[in-house]
Amino acid sequence: MVLMTAAGCSGKSDKVNTNQQASVANKATSTVASEEKKEAQDSTSSTDDSVNVLTLSANQQNGQMTISRPAAKNTKMGEKDTWTIFVYMCGTDLETNIAAATGDIQQMLEAKGSDKVKFVIQAGGTKTWNNEMFHADKTERYVVTNQDITNVGTEKLVSMGNADNLKNFLQWGVASYPADKMGVIFWDHGSGSINGVCFDELFDKDSLSLREIDQEFSEVYAGMTDSFEFIGLDACLMGTIETANVLATYSRYMYASQECEPGSGWDYTTFGTYLAEHPEADGAALGKVITDSFYDECKAINQENNCTLTVVDLKKLDDLIIAFNEYAYRLYNAAPNAFSGIVRGINNADNFGGNNKSEGYTNMVDIGGIVENCTAYADGKDVLKAMKNCISYNKNGSGHKNSSGLSLYYPLYVEGSEELKIFADVCTSPYYLSLVDMVARGYSEEAYSNEQLFDENGKWISTETLDNNYFSYADEEPEDEESSVINFAKGPVLDENGNYGFVLDKESLEYAVSVEAYIFMAVDDTYLELGETYDINADWNSGTFYDNFDGYWFALPDGTLLASYIVDNDEDYAVYTAPVNLNGNRTNLRIIVDEEGTYIEGAWDGIDENGFAAREIKTLKAGDKIEALYYYESEDESDIYTAKAYTWKKGDDVTYTYLPSANYGYSFYVKDVYGNYRSTDSVIFTIDDEGTILFDNTDEED
Repeated sequence: MVLMTAAGCSGKSDKVNTNQQASVANKATSTVASEEKKEAQDSTSSTDDSVNVLTLSANQQNGQMTISRPAAKNTKMGEKDTWTIFVYMCGTDLETNIAAATGDIQQMLEAKGSDKVKFVIQAGGTKTWNNEMFHADKTERYVVTNQDITNVGTEKLVSMGNADNLKNFLQWGVASYPADKMGVIFWDHGSGSINGVCFDELFDKDSLSLREIDQEFSEVYAGMTDSFEFIGLDACLMGTIETANVLATYSRYMYASQECEPGSGWDYTTFGTYLAEHPEADGAALGKVITDSFYDECKAINQENNCTLTVVDLKKLDDLIIAFNEYAYRLYNAAPNAFSGIVRGINNADNFGGNNKSEGYTNMVDIGGIVENCTAYADGKDVLKAMKNCISYNKNGSGHKNSSGLSLYYPLYVEGSEELKIFADVCTSPYYLSLVDMVARGYSEEAYSNEQLFDENGKWISTETLDNNYFSYADEEPEDEESSVINFAKGPVLDENGNYGFVLDKESLEYAVSVEAYIFMAVDDTYLELGETYDINADWNSGTFYDNFDGYWFALPDGTLLASYIVDNDEDYAVYTAPVNLNGNRTNLRIIVDEEGTYIEGAWDGIDENGFAAREIKTLKAGDKIEALYYYESEDESDIYTAKAYTWKKGDDVTYTYLPSANYGYSFYVKDVYGNYRSTDSVIFTIDDEGTILFDNTDEED
C-alpha cells in the first residue's frame, strides 16, 4: 500500500511517494556519611514509590554503590514469535518541512508483510501532515501490518509532550495489541539528558523529560507481565547513561544515538522486513539490524561521518553505573590537587551536538572519552570493562570513531541553574554530580564542599528538598573581567622571526584548560571575527605557545570568507561550522576536512532556544542564497555583520584559500578551569597584493 502524500519532500532518498525536571537520582542514598558514621557499611533503602530505586551504601572509604530495582518481568503477553512496535510519533517540523514522519510510515508499509509484526502509531505534534490520511488537528492512532495501514482511533488533540498522553497510548496499546515481544520508539527531535525528547510543534515545543518518561512507564509497567524487549529513541542525542538508567527497569535493550540523527532517521523497511522473516529474533539481534541499516541510510545521503547508534543491554547497565560511581568517587577526591588536568581531559573528550559559539550547546560528552583522558587522576579500567560488557552493539562514523557508545551531561557551557537542577535529578552518581557542581560553580582554592547534597545521615537528597537557591550561582551575570589566574612568564610577544607567542607561568599552567586563537579582519572601521583556529604550537609541559597560522581560511566560491568555529578536530578528521543566512534564515554551514579534502556537508540549524537539536543537515542546492555572518564588537555590545549574498551553483563547494589583501588581527584566548578567558592583545598583520604577510610591532606584556 502507498501512503498518498501531499506536496513536499520526505528527505528519504526517493523511498516515499509522498519541561519538567528529569530523573531518578533523587531516590538514592549516598555514600557520604557524617564523620561519626563513616564506618557504617549500609544505609536503609529508599521508600519512594517510584519503580526505579537506586540505593547506595554509606561506605565513605570507597564510594561503593548498590542498586535495587524490581525484578524483571518475563511472562509473555502474546502469541509466540509475534511483535508489536509502539511508535510515539511527534511529527514537529520534521514532518511539516520534509515529510520525514510520512516517509518512515511509508517505509513501514514497504516492509515485507507478516501477520506477526505490527507497528502501532500514535501521531501528533505537527502543523502539517504531508499525506492524505493523517490530520494535524487530532491525536490519531494507526496500525501498520501486512503492508496495510488502518486508523484505529481518533481523539482530542493533546500535546505529545504531555506525560499522560504517552501513558494512555502505551496502556491502550499494550492491552489492545499484546505480543510475545514489544518495543517502544520515541520518534522526533531529541536533546539529550536535560530537555528530553518529542517537542510538540503545536504546544510551544512542549517535550517529554526523562522524569516524565520514568513516571509514566512505571504506571504502564505495573499493568504488564513482561518487560519491553526494547525502547528506542529515533531522535538526536538520547544515547546517554541517564536515559538508559531511566529505561533499564522497563526494558531489556535500549537503542539510541549519541549524536544528532539525519532527518531520515531509521530504516523501517529493513527493520520491518527483518522481523517478518525472523520473528523469533531478540532485541540484540534486531538492534544490530537497525544500527547497520541506519548507518547505510546515513551513507546514502553522505551523512555517515557523524553517524552513531548504540544497542545497550540494559540488564548489564547497573554494573556500569556502579563502576562509574566508584570511578567518579576517585576522580572527585583527586580534584583538589589535579582540577585543571581533570577539566582539560574532560573538555578534550568527544562531545555531541555542536557545543560551540555558533551552534549552541548540548553539553553531552562521551563517557569513555572522559575516562580515557583522566586516567592519570583515577583508574577507570572497571568503567571501560563494564561499558564494553553492557553495549551489545554500536556503530560510529569517522567523525566519532572512538566514541564509547554512551554520553552523559557535563557543563561545557552552563545556560543557567535550571539545567543543573534537572541534571541533579537524572545524575546516576553523587560524586559525579559533586564534580559537575564544582566545575559549574567555579572551583577555587577555598575548599569545595558537597555537604548540602546530602542529609545528616549521609543520604543523597533529592532536588525537591535541596535548597532552591543551591544552583543560583549559574544565573549570575558573568563578570566582564578576564581570568585573574592566567598570567604570563614571558610575552605575549612577536619575536624577530615573526612568531607570536607566550609562556605561561607555572601557576597559570595549572589553571589553564585550553588555548585557541581567533582571527579578525579589518572592514571599514571595525574588525570582524573570522573565527577560531587550533593552528597553534603548544607545549603543555613548559607552558610555551606560539602561532602556527598559515594564512589560509575557508571561503565561498566567490572568495567571501566564512567565520568558522571548531566542532571537532582530530588528526585525520575535522568539522567546522560557519554562521550564515540561508535563503534569509539563520543557520550554520557544516564544513568537513578529511582525507577526501575540504567540503560542505550541508546546513544545520543547531540548538534552538528550547534546547532541542535540529536533525536535518540540509544539502545546498543551486539557487540558494548564502550570506556569511560575522560577530563584531560595537560600542561594548556584540553585533552581527552580514556579507553580500552569494548564489550557490551546481558543482560549488567551499574553498580553503589564502586570505585576501587586508589588515588582520590575531589573538590568543586561554581558558581557565572556571570557564573564564584571558585574551592577549591582537598582533596586527597585513597581507599585501603580492600575498606577503607584514607584521606590526606588538608590545610585550609583563
